[in-house]
Amino acid sequence: MDLSSINPALLLASLLVASTPILLAALGELVVERSGVLNLGVEGMMITGAICGFVIAVNTENPALGFIAATLGGAALSLVFAALTQLALANQVASGLALTLFGLGLSSLMGQGYVGIKPPPTPKIDFGPLSDLPFIGPVLFSHDLIVYVGLALVSAIWATLKYTRIGLILRAVGENHDAAHALGYKVVRVRVAAILFGGACAGLGGAYISLVRVPQWTDGMTAGTGWIALALVVFASWKAGRVLIGAWLFGGITVLQLNLQAAGVAIPVEYLNMSPYVITILVLVIMSADKTRAPASLGRIFHASD
Repeated sequence: MDLSSINPALLLASLLVASTPILLAALGELVVERSGVLNLGVEGMMITGAICGFVIAVNTENPALGFIAATLGGAALSLVFAALTQLALANQVASGLALTLFGLGLSSLMGQGYVGIKPPPTPKIDFGPLSDLPFIGPVLFSHDLIVYVGLALVSAIWATLKYTRIGLILRAVGENHDAAHALGYKVVRVRVAAILFGGACAGLGGAYISLVRVPQWTDGMTAGTGWIALALVVFASWKAGRVLIGAWLFGGITVLQLNLQAAGVAIPVEYLNMSPYVITILVLVIMSADKTRAPASLGRIFHASD
């Protein structure tokens, strides 16, 4: 066992990369749930985004087009969920589970013939001299654009929900859709827009896995990331800042267990593999001890009376 082989700077830099997919998916689901909709199809949207982004990136040799395709793929799948739950008034839990199963099957079908193919590399942003700074450079200034998009979304979603009229309407719809409707707000339109945003974020997170985190395609490669994202939203008390902390926690433990394996730590690999999930759940349960209330209309079907 040689723990000196673990580089703290590279460990923290890898943490940001590992946390990005779950952060993007969780932020999208946060917006969806603040509008009063429970979408359990995050895993399906992520895996659909992963294959859509991978296919386009490989065939065009352009990762940027791949990420765009992934957001569109995730949003398109979420539109099915929106139609079922907001127009057909189907049960949200059942529809979300069906969406996940459909996404897993669709991605497996689309991914035939792409196993073993390497996607084009995603370029990193050149920060010039900042990238050469000791410790800080590798940790903060050595990443691709999507990492910084995820961090920017945290601030944008927090500020939007707290300070803007759009955020106020979204929260009003999520807390009491009948009162929001009585005030003249278009509840269904607001929720459909939130669902599409959540799908786009989940698709982008999925593409980050297939194009950057694990640059290849394999069936089911999201491996439960969508379910962890759902748990993060709940245990983070529907707050963007806490979602970021939770994503960093999960990403950090994931990277740490890989480094411990490489360092030859004498712990069964099965325990190391499950440690990110166990520790994330335990810590986030502690974080949620303030019992912050969920949006009052979460999961409830809205039907306009007029």
